[in-house]
Formats: sequence, C-alpha cells, structure tokens
Amino acid sequence: MSSNYYDSFPVGRLGIIPLKSCEEIGKKVDSYLVKWRKERDSKHKYALELESDGYERDTYIISSRTPRFGSGEAKGTLSESVRGDDLYLLVDVCNHSLTYRFYGIENHMSPDDHYQDLKRVIAAVGGKARRINVIMPFLYESRQHKRTGRESLDCALALQELVSMGVDNIITFDAHDPRVMNAIPLHGFETLQPAYQFIKNILRYAEPGTKIDSDHLMVISPDEGGMSRAIYLANNLKVDMGMFYKRRDYSTIVNGKNPIVAHEFLGANVKGKDMIIVDDMISSGDSILEVAKLLKDRGARHIYMCASFGLFTYGMDAFDKAYKKGIFTKLVTTNLVYQKPELLERPYYISCDMSKYIALLIDTLNHDASISSLLDPVDRIQKVIRKFENHEKI
Repeated sequence: MSSNYYDSFPVGRLGIIPLKSCEEIGKKVDSYLVKWRKERDSKHKYALELESDGYERDTYIISSRTPRFGSGEAKGTLSESVRGDDLYLLVDVCNHSLTYRFYGIENHMSPDDHYQDLKRVIAAVGGKARRINVIMPFLYESRQHKRTGRESLDCALALQELVSMGVDNIITFDAHDPRVMNAIPLHGFETLQPAYQFIKNILRYAEPGTKIDSDHLMVISPDEGGMSRAIYLANNLKVDMGMFYKRRDYSTIVNGKNPIVAHEFLGANVKGKDMIIVDDMISSGDSILEVAKLLKDRGARHIYMCASFGLFTYGMDAFDKAYKKGIFTKLVTTNLVYQKPELLERPYYISCDMSKYIALLIDTLNHDASISSLLDPVDRIQKVIRKFENHEKI
C-alpha cells in the first residue's frame, strides 16, 4: 500500500463545479489543489500526468451557468466537456444573497431554487462524467428529516432524487440527523464535523488564563439532540460536558414550532469555568443566547459559542446586545454557508475557513483513498492542544 494517498491513480480527471452560491469557497479550494499538485513529489507523478490527461493544471474549475428566462424558469449549462471526469459539485443552499428577475421582480434565491439549480447542472453533465460527487455543506431540507404526523419527508426525497440522477457520493457537514443516510443505503453519504477547526480557532483567540482541564473548562450542548457533538469535543479536550434540555409548550405552535418554555440544565457546577457551547446551526440565535445567559447567571467565566452554520435569520442585533452585556466572549461559525459582510466586521466574531479541509477531502477522494482520518481528526486536535499548552503559535 502506498504511504501517501496521492501515489495512487485518480478515479478520473479532476473537475470542480462550484455553483454561483459557492463561488468564493470554490476558488479557495481550487487554489489549494493547484498549489498541492504542482508542488507534489509523487513517485508516480509523470505517469499520473500521462494517465489523467492533465493532473497538474492552472485550474480545476469547470464553469457552469444557470440562466433564467423571464418567467423564472432556468436551464443549466457547462463551459466544457466533462466526459470521463471525476466531478465535485459545490452548492450552498442557504445563500440568500443571490437574486434573479421574476416577472420583472427582483427575487432572492431560496434553498429550493439552489437545489433546482444543482439538478440542472447535474442534468447538463448528461451522464458523461465518470463519477459525480455533490458537496452540500448545509444538507438541503435536513431539518425535515423525520415524520411526526402527516408530513413530507423532504430530505430523504431529495437524497433519493440525486442518486437517481447519477450522483455517487453526497458529502455534507454536521447533518441535523445523520440517520437520514438510510434513505440511500447503497450510495456514499458522509457527514463531517468542523470540531478540529472549532478547537483550533477557540484556542488561537482564547482569553488570557484559559486552561484545558475539568476545573477550568466545560463543553455545553444547548439541547439533547446535540449531545454526541458535545461529547466528542469534551472527550478530545478531556473535560466535562453539560446539557440543556428544552421544555416546550406542545399545546401551541408559533412560527411552525412549539415554543420553548424553559431551558433546564443538567451538569456539574459551572462557576468560574470557561464554556464552549457547540451546536449545528444558529438560526435566529434566541436559543443559544438564552443558554449563554443562563450559564452566565450561574457564574460562568468566558463563553465561546460555536455553530457549523451561522444563518442569523433575524440579523445581528440580539448578538450585539448580548455581547455588550458580557453574556458571551466569542462567536465561532464556518464559511460553509453565506456570511453577511456585517457579520465579518463584528469584533466578537471568528470565522473558520473550511476551504483547505474541503480541498483535502476532494484530493483524497479523487485518488480513491480512505478519508477516515478526515472524518475523525483526533490526532490533529491533540496536536493543536499540545501547541496551546506549550505556548506555541497555533
């Protein structure tokens, strides 16, 4: 077996198709791949170049367009042939900044629009690619993952629809419920966690006096659904974890959900300790800010709020007010979904750039190598912890 994943031959000629919703991160991913493959000292480098018809290139991006007609309908087009290619399509279904004209009206793109555009580009491939991989960081309709009444199962339907169109692998991040993969049991489905990036950025910007032990640090899950996420972080940091559970009023429905009556805490004493609250997404932010306030009321020291996806559906006002009151210290989310310019300007905000991680994932999969170490980054987490404890630059 080769010592390096890149010594094996690629599945096919690499092609990246970032849809318009993912243009920025797509360019970053491409720059990493171009740099690595030009600098790479592979023992099969010459053979790889001959076999793969362009192993080293100036760009791996294949441009696509989804122009719309005046009625709002659209089509997908590709700029070049993709016959025999190993394709990676990137789409951000949460990018609401994009617009299109609809009967003369400026219309913001919804997750449904982005999903339809993804299907249009796959249709433009026309079955000519050797393999199609979809990287969809925020899994489309992932919050509608189970049926509790007379409801549609939108996420399962979308996954089945994609594989029926010829998609071989679907890669997502922090799926709301990973068990949705049961909808496509014979196809590739991977859900990755940004745990390493969270720990790295928290320690990089940690307040003076931060210590990684059970007497000074705790990991908090804001609800029972996110316990496994918090347990993973706590075990790697070798600290305790706590959990809030939401007591809801099931007799009423407000904005499509049962309102939360109270957050009840289960865990050890938090007084004087730093807190890491970790969740999959921040929508309005009401829930995670309430949890931070309750921890602060219990005497917590510094509070770091982490979420894979910062949607901020009601803007940043609530976070600005909470920060001024000292309720939290830092807010950490990734660039896996669209980030508003005003978010990046906030003094308390830390952005985790996931482009290098995605590039490594694509490079490894293109060589048909195992991604086990990327799915479970224990070694990298322990390395960054040792650097922090030895006062080295992270």
